[in-house]
Amino acid sequence: MADSATSSDPAVQRQLDRLAALSPGADILGLERITQLLDRVGNPHLRLPPVLHVAGTNGKGSTCAFLRAALEAAGLSTHVYSSPHLVRFNERIRLAGRLVEDAQLALLLEEVLDAGGDIGASFFEVTTAAAFLGFARTPADACVIEVGLGGRLDATNVLAAPAACAIAQLGIDHQAFLGDTLAQIAAEKAGIAKPGVPLVTMAYPPEIADVVERFAETVAAPVFATDRAWWFEVRDGALHYTDGAGSLTTPLPALAGAHQPANLALAIAVLRHQRALDIPDSAYSAAAKNARWPARMQQLDPGPLTRLLPQGSEVWLDGGHNANAADAVATAIESAAGGRPLHIVLGMLDNKDAGAMVERLAPLARSVTGVPVPGHSFHSPERIAALAGAIGREAGDVPQALAAIATAADPAEPPVVLICGSLYLAGTVLEANGQLPD
Repeated sequence: MADSATSSDPAVQRQLDRLAALSPGADILGLERITQLLDRVGNPHLRLPPVLHVAGTNGKGSTCAFLRAALEAAGLSTHVYSSPHLVRFNERIRLAGRLVEDAQLALLLEEVLDAGGDIGASFFEVTTAAAFLGFARTPADACVIEVGLGGRLDATNVLAAPAACAIAQLGIDHQAFLGDTLAQIAAEKAGIAKPGVPLVTMAYPPEIADVVERFAETVAAPVFATDRAWWFEVRDGALHYTDGAGSLTTPLPALAGAHQPANLALAIAVLRHQRALDIPDSAYSAAAKNARWPARMQQLDPGPLTRLLPQGSEVWLDGGHNANAADAVATAIESAAGGRPLHIVLGMLDNKDAGAMVERLAPLARSVTGVPVPGHSFHSPERIAALAGAIGREAGDVPQALAAIATAADPAEPPVVLICGSLYLAGTVLEANGQLPD
């Protein structure tokens, strides 16, 4: 599915319009175009500070957030490249800790498009080249780079010698590009492995772990996997982490969800198995408390959307859109609701498995309301409502869904609402509630 963006800044919008006109209008994988594009702008990817490169189906964004928080707690200025953006295109590129400013972003996009407008590069490839160009020109101590799609043929995989690579949780997603089985998807994710570079992974079923390790072996990348090279457990209200260098304890993550300690542990393992950056143990505790990752089990602040519900209500937002994410979100929202009336507002792109999300979330809820995902091809609200059976509802947008929930609510039992199913939908929600990611 094609990516897209708009900007309130006229100079940025001019370049985004050029990009829309010049790109193929669809996701494409392969390293030929990005290699050619980067060569035309001086190969900035060869002049980056130490890079931490993170792939995975679920949890890679949260892992990157913990990495950034730990690096900054250690006093290291950090570039971050992530996707997709939620509200503003600028969210994809963080230069030395700050979101790229419009004026600089417009110039970076213009330079890349001027140099390579005839290549037919995709939206993501042009964005990647612009990010790397900005990173090479802005002093910083480290880079955290999130894979966009897959790994082996992702545009970010031009990085020849990262300080460390990581693979977060694996699941079925993007089948049209990565394959229909976990083994095929694992092989694509493992493609970020590089000779002599630590590849730090979660624990996978043996048949999946074998796929990752076989690929790593072909490029001579040492693998450091959970339960073999490092361990963690949640005990007594804290995260306890151990590897060959010793043990440490951190607070539990401030990021909501029972799955977040595993993402924090992976980030710790990545930093403790690389040798380019010096990170004190105290930075990991700071990362647990300070990491923020919008639209991942995020409780919304008081705002125009939340005020549509009775006083005392809570609204949670998550962009997860596959079966594995549904499991994690279900566990997290059940804990957050604590027995209070729970309502689900669900919007999903039409290339995602809406049935898997409804199957996992509906048993927890009083209602499931299907909504559109503005600007994208989506499962119709009617289809989502039908999947939810007797508790299924449909609405024309999120405000309409919240208003209907409010009308039916018992004032003595303020509802808990989870809005989920798409990061694109999450972006519209954050914008409507006046919560722009920063």
